[in-house]
Amino acid sequence: MSYLAYVAGFGVAVTAFLWLRDLRIFYRTGLSGYRKAAYLGVPFTALALLGFFVTAYAEAWEYLGLGLVLLALYLQGRVERENVWHGEGARERFFGSAERTKDKGSRKRL
Repeated sequence: MSYLAYVAGFGVAVTAFLWLRDLRIFYRTGLSGYRKAAYLGVPFTALALLGFFVTAYAEAWEYLGLGLVLLALYLQGRVERENVWHGEGARERFFGSAERTKDKGSRKRL
């Protein structure tokens, strides 16, 4: 197993973290953009995990596995989301601390 497997593992952890952050923001706000991002986070995390396994167990194809992990990260960043932060710091944005919405049912959803 090459050192690139550790890089791919870190990429999987980042992909899963971003997916769970989008899920938390959707749970707190009910916004449709974060709903779509949370749903699409599942296949993107699976793609990154596939890339990790290719990198770790197929030494001839380790760059293909890293490419799959990077593709998953790229696709996860391309999903359109609403702006939920207005002046919060980096810590709040990192952990996905958004204001709770009391009436989530009245918003238009996909």
